[in-house]
Amino acid sequence: MTSIDYPGELAAVVFLQGCPWRCSYCQNAHLLSARPDGEMTWRQTLDFLTSRKGLLDAVVFSGGEPTLQAGLPDAIGAVKALGLKVGLHTAGIYPKRLAGVLPLIDWLGLDIKTLPEHYEAITGIPGSGEAAWESLELAIDSGVCLQVRTTVAPPVEPYIEALTLKLKQAGVSDHRLQQYRPPAMPIKP
Repeated sequence: MTSIDYPGELAAVVFLQGCPWRCSYCQNAHLLSARPDGEMTWRQTLDFLTSRKGLLDAVVFSGGEPTLQAGLPDAIGAVKALGLKVGLHTAGIYPKRLAGVLPLIDWLGLDIKTLPEHYEAITGIPGSGEAAWESLELAIDSGVCLQVRTTVAPPVEPYIEALTLKLKQAGVSDHRLQQYRPPAMPIKP
C-alpha cells in the first residue's frame, strides 16, 4: 500500500513488466524485460486487490511501461468493478494506446523526461520525444486529472528551466520535479 503514488488516496501499485526504452537512470530496471515468470499472475493480483476492498481507495498501474500490456483496458475494468479508482503511471511511449485508456482512468502520472529534441539521448530510441509529447497533448485534451513528473537526472538538469516553461505553456498545471537517485542496477543498452 502507498500514500504517495496516487495523490490523496491510499493505493496499491501493480507493476507491469516490459519497456522498450532504456533510460540510464531507470528505477525499475528489473521490469524492463517482460518475462513469463512474473511474481504474480493477474488472477492472483485481482484476488489480492479484492481482499483489500474497503482498505484501498485506488490502484495504480505502473511499470515498466503499463501501456505495453494488451490486457491493460480489461485490468482497469476489473479494478473499477471492485469500486476502486484507477491511476496510471506512464512515460507516454504509446500515444494511441494511452488514448484508448484515458477515458477509463481517474488519474494519470505522466513522466515527461525532457524537451522533445533531447529524448533520444535519454531513452536510446529515435522518435521517443515526439511520442511522449503527443501523449502529453492527449492527456491535457482528455481532461483527466494529470500530474507530470520529471526526474532531475544529470542528462536532464541543463534543460529543467526550459522544460518547466514549455510544460506551463502547454497547459500543465501540476509539474513535479523528482529527485534523482542512481539506479540500483545499471541499464544495459
